[in-house]
Amino acid sequence: MSTIEITTDTTRIDVDDALALLRETHWAREMSRDTLLRAMQHSLCFGVLDGTRLVGLARVVTDHATFAYLTDVVIAPSMRGQGLAHRLMDQVLSHPDLQRLRRFALITSGAMRLYEDFGFSVGSGKLTYMERR
Repeated sequence: MSTIEITTDTTRIDVDDALALLRETHWAREMSRDTLLRAMQHSLCFGVLDGTRLVGLARVVTDHATFAYLTDVVIAPSMRGQGLAHRLMDQVLSHPDLQRLRRFALITSGAMRLYEDFGFSVGSGKLTYMERR
């Protein structure tokens, strides 16, 4: 395995490679290239590189002051089980633009254990999750 590097330099995160990773997921299987390109342009993106090959991705939609939403976290199937998701989350949560936020949110259907390792928990209190589709 080459040296793994995590970058926020979007010039090094190829949109087509990112799209290929996301098409392996249940939530972004139908995402268009244009949609992903626009999403990446308006997000803080984290790419996991094995040499020059993109093997992981995460995006954070944020105002850089009060709120962040973590989305599109994916590791290439061939690279899973090597701790890359934990390394990626370490980098996301330590990023200078994501400190002192009032709320950092995410939605997951199968990776609760990963996020619990980083202090995320099921929302509590009188708040109600709502959405508009």
